[in-house]
Amino acid sequence: MEGVLGLLKLRIKRGINLVARDTRSSDPYVIVTMAEQKLKTDVVKDNCNPEWNEELTLCIRDVNIPIQLKVCDKDTFTVDDEMGNADIDIKPYLHCVKMGLTDLPDGHIVKKIQPNRTNCLAEESSCIWKNGKLIQEMSLRLRNVKSGEVIVETEWVNLPDSKGLSEVEF
Repeated sequence: MEGVLGLLKLRIKRGINLVARDTRSSDPYVIVTMAEQKLKTDVVKDNCNPEWNEELTLCIRDVNIPIQLKVCDKDTFTVDDEMGNADIDIKPYLHCVKMGLTDLPDGHIVKKIQPNRTNCLAEESSCIWKNGKLIQEMSLRLRNVKSGEVIVETEWVNLPDSKGLSEVEF
């Protein structure tokens, strides 16, 4: 695990108001890409408001490489249709993680991140202390599509013997 700063757990929770790519619905799944890493959720059949509740884990080597999320519609006989995409900016969250906070009250909000032109947030996102861990919950507005959001939660995992975020500049 040379050069790995830590792991980032991405919980792909659900999709909201995704576009129909088949006759009246879609069979959506999510692809998460970061550098050479590519992970996929399962396909949810016939649903424009799918519940995935899947956890995908990325090795973080460089905090400046964006995490790309793409929603696709699974097709049997043709190429899968894209249903929008979004980038996840992990720097505001990792900045909170780097503070090294401990023992906060459950539900304590450490930082609020506002939606702007450079991120894909559909609404304000919060870095929250939950069950002894710092997590960020976000609603990502999909780009290049009429409608659709994906609800994602991030959680940092320190690795033993890794340098972690201590020397990382943001």
